[in-house]
Amino acid sequence: MKYIEEYRDGDLARQLADSIKAEAAPSRTYHLMEFCGGHTHAISRYGLEDILPANVRMVHGPGCPVCVLPVGRIDAAIWLAAQPDVILCTYGDMLRVPGSKRLSLLKAKAEGRDIRMVYSTLDAVKLAQANPDRKVVFFAIGFETTTPPTAVAIKQAQALGLTNFFVFCNHVLTPSAIAQILDSPEVRELGTVKLDGFIGPAHVSTIIGSQPYEYFAEEYQRPVVIAGFEPLDVLQAVRMLVRQINDGRFQVENEFSRAVTRDGNAKAKSLVADMFELRKSFEWRGLGLVPYSALRLKESYAAFDAERHWDVPQDSVADNKACECGAILRGVKKPIDCKLFGTICTPENPMGSCMVSAEGACAAHWTYGRFRDTKAPAP
Repeated sequence: MKYIEEYRDGDLARQLADSIKAEAAPSRTYHLMEFCGGHTHAISRYGLEDILPANVRMVHGPGCPVCVLPVGRIDAAIWLAAQPDVILCTYGDMLRVPGSKRLSLLKAKAEGRDIRMVYSTLDAVKLAQANPDRKVVFFAIGFETTTPPTAVAIKQAQALGLTNFFVFCNHVLTPSAIAQILDSPEVRELGTVKLDGFIGPAHVSTIIGSQPYEYFAEEYQRPVVIAGFEPLDVLQAVRMLVRQINDGRFQVENEFSRAVTRDGNAKAKSLVADMFELRKSFEWRGLGLVPYSALRLKESYAAFDAERHWDVPQDSVADNKACECGAILRGVKKPIDCKLFGTICTPENPMGSCMVSAEGACAAHWTYGRFRDTKAPAP
């Protein structure tokens, strides 16, 4: 298949769904977590759950970097923006995520703080070049996919001799989150859900490759199929998982072979390894403190580290008690299980991060009308 239309062929999709229905044993239920928010978006957009058999259940995972960032880190970014002579910049989705007291970066901007949206890390470097008398802080977030661009920006700033460019690093790691979902102590508070297999993320895997998931297949006896983001990609991955589960196999398979290899992008991984080191622990929304799940700049790049330049608050702030974002990120609940969904909480008035990001489960359900029995009005 060479063109997008072929990945969205309705007849092929129905054939795949019929094949899954024929192969899924009626006597068992298959709980499959799509880790990445891009897959959640595709599933909602194309109505894939509606054509899958009832005993094949998709569980939405925490694979949205905007969604998993805890309230305390949002508050810390707002605090940085309030420091003298600071320009804080970040990607667009981050601007609307509520911090404590529902203060977002966008509202802080309206109050007079110099907060700007950028389309790339190099835009932030250009800001530092254009404002030598100001301190430009790039609020860096994302999984392994967006970490290399942050590293490139730091290298560029170093090459230009910039002393006014800083990174507030919030890059997190996919494998650590999967492990936390499978065996973390937080299940006592937020509950857990049976998981029979994982659809592995696409973009992340182009960087890290398929090899890191082999641990989960072996140690946790869970099959993993890395899949692209088109509807036929997802359906094919579901069929591959159903077959593994039926056969009692626990392997890593790569449906997205057109972009992902076992070893990933060696150049990108080398750049990240040179510049970043593991944090001992990092808080994730919905997952709590996850050991060795995030990155920080190494001492040799300390001059660019906002957390070393300023005494940035490291507070842990509780989520809105009425918001079910944490449970949704774990796959324990669906968006329609939240009392706020579609009533108080909408994309125009988000109460939690899952409704802000385009990849968030709540935003996907709202955008594509996945309301089912909820009382929420259609958008």
